[in-house]
Amino acid sequence: MTHGTHEYERDPRNDSILISVNGELVPRALAVVSVFDSGFILGDGVWEGIRLHHGRLAFAEAHLDRLYEGAKAIDLDIGMEPEELAGRILHCTAANGMTSDVHIRVMITRGIKATPYQDPRATIGGPTIVIIPEYKRPKPEVADRGMRLFTVHVRRGAPDVQDPKWNSHSKLNCIAACIQATKAGVDEALMLDPDGFVATCNSTHFFIVRGTEVWTSTGDYCLQGITRANVLDLCRRHQVPAHEKRFSLTQVYSADEAFVTGTFAGLVPVVEVDGRSIGDRTMGPLTRTLRQWYAELMDEECPAP
Repeated sequence: MTHGTHEYERDPRNDSILISVNGELVPRALAVVSVFDSGFILGDGVWEGIRLHHGRLAFAEAHLDRLYEGAKAIDLDIGMEPEELAGRILHCTAANGMTSDVHIRVMITRGIKATPYQDPRATIGGPTIVIIPEYKRPKPEVADRGMRLFTVHVRRGAPDVQDPKWNSHSKLNCIAACIQATKAGVDEALMLDPDGFVATCNSTHFFIVRGTEVWTSTGDYCLQGITRANVLDLCRRHQVPAHEKRFSLTQVYSADEAFVTGTFAGLVPVVEVDGRSIGDRTMGPLTRTLRQWYAELMDEECPAP
């Protein structure tokens, strides 16, 4: 059985959470949307994953900026300002008595269709806004064990096909990559850009360490990662050379360290890519330091009351 960065410790409190469906708090078992919803019919919508830490939404401005930018790109009117949406999210977490170790999925679709059809003009009414907060802690053994990756044939596409910067409900290319990695018996897929350079993973962002330098892709073919940006900022803050650049699998295989980043698990080491061991197959010293700096940044962003 393989694992990934999203493996979490099961929490029985999630069985009775309240979910916000268009502003109404509904028990988990009763939270539903219409079969005529644009998200169900077509994957027509955008979403965000946000952490709640010490009762605060971590890096909320950056997450909401990305959400609203994606909605604007697909001409979806969310119908409220970011501050109002943030208030709705916090209302939902407060109703569940949540403060920390919470992962929130915010999903916004174009709304109900008059009939199953792709044209946005077939939509009737406003958008569907669903907020699902869950108690979720990453399993510590995932970071201790490290990630194993496999380079898949599914590429990250150019923005004139489907812009990879959209955090859209239409994730089939990433799902196809994930399936291929699963069939290969590893944790996650490493995806290349259209020219064969390293782009990103199917659900996280990818970094390597060569000597004292941190490398990640140009960002042209991946989601505008919030944790990715925070790691690059931490490198600048601590005078660690960090580069957004093109690099090939050859440079990955000979890297001293590698890690992935994401909202849910933060930084997780990578110990193997395509059967090649990375470093000594343990968490490297710079990865460990960056993990500590990121934990400190979370507390700085969301200080304890």
